[in-house]
Amino acid sequence: MSKLRPLHDRVIVKRLEEERVSAGGIVIPDSATEKPTRGKVIAAGAGRILEDGKVRPMSVNEGDVVLFGKYAGQEIKIDGEELVFLKEDDIVAVIEG
Repeated sequence: MSKLRPLHDRVIVKRLEEERVSAGGIVIPDSATEKPTRGKVIAAGAGRILEDGKVRPMSVNEGDVVLFGKYAGQEIKIDGEELVFLKEDDIVAVIEG
């Protein structure tokens, strides 16, 4: 994969696949599943530039698993891999543990 470096408060996320089997053991077909809203951060920018010119560091780091809005960000395919470019504000939580 190409080496990407997002600018400022942008994050590049690779979606993580959701479970395709229901709690009752029923296999859910691909056409019925929604886009996953979980992903792994593969790159993060330096941080947001504030009005006074200082840079506020990012709250997420490379390798973090995050939750983001279903329709957040911009999907781009690079080297055959689907990635989502998000602003840090589009991320709602970091999954720990």
